[in-house]
Parts: sequence; C-alpha cells; structure tokens
Amino acid sequence: MERDIYTPPGGPPQSGPSREIYALMGEENIFKMLLDLYRELEKSPIRSLFPSDMEEASKKSAKFFVQVLGGPPLYVIDHGPPRMRARHLPFEIDEKARQEWLKCFERVLENAETKYNFPPQHLQGFKDFLRDFSAWMVNKA
Repeated sequence: MERDIYTPPGGPPQSGPSREIYALMGEENIFKMLLDLYRELEKSPIRSLFPSDMEEASKKSAKFFVQVLGGPPLYVIDHGPPRMRARHLPFEIDEKARQEWLKCFERVLENAETKYNFPPQHLQGFKDFLRDFSAWMVNKA
C-alpha cells in the first residue's frame, strides 16, 4: 500500500550552521559528538528508525556533519550527494519522532564546549540549524 508523504511547509532550510565550526572543533570531535548522539538514540523510543549497527550509522552521519560544518566533503566522497530528505523517506518520521531526535541531540550538546571543543559562539546557530533541518525530514503528518 502506498503511503501519503507529508511535505513540511516552507521547504528545506535556507541556511546552515557556521562553516567555521569545523576548523574550531576538529573532525575527531565531530565524530565523537555523533557517536554520542547515536548512543543516545540507541536508548530512545525511536531506535527502530535506525540501522542495527549504530556505530557505523554514527560515522555516516558524522561525515555529513563534517561537510555541513565546513570540513571536507567526506559524505559526498563516500555516499554521493546528501539528498537527506530523499534518503529519509523510507522511514516514517513524524513530529513526535523529530522531537525525540532533537531531545537526544540536546542532551549530547550539554557541555559541548568541554566535551567536543564546540565553539560556544556557534552553538545556538547549530541548534537552530538542527531544528530547521529536522523539520524538513518530517514525512508523516
């Protein structure tokens, strides 16, 4: 049976986080931050939306974030164009799942300046990006 695909109003996010973050934070810290996110997601009610190998999934996601935060195009090199909405369409993502994902990321970002050397001047902009980006991934009303 064909499912109805919800499209959020307003389209994809028009701006990303600061591209200075990569240089200030470093690749290793981005990978660590995403590994911690996937460890949070593993304990969450939305665990079933993710692959069985959460560590491998975290690396794929980290490659995307390295690129978005101003680093080399690791994601494109290994996986092709991001097309994140299209890649997420096979998974039914509703607002409740989005909010859970954001809560997990919020927990990971607590003390991010210390844990990941996240530049504090860019933290709110990054959170704003996560809010807007995750809204675009919602595909079920």
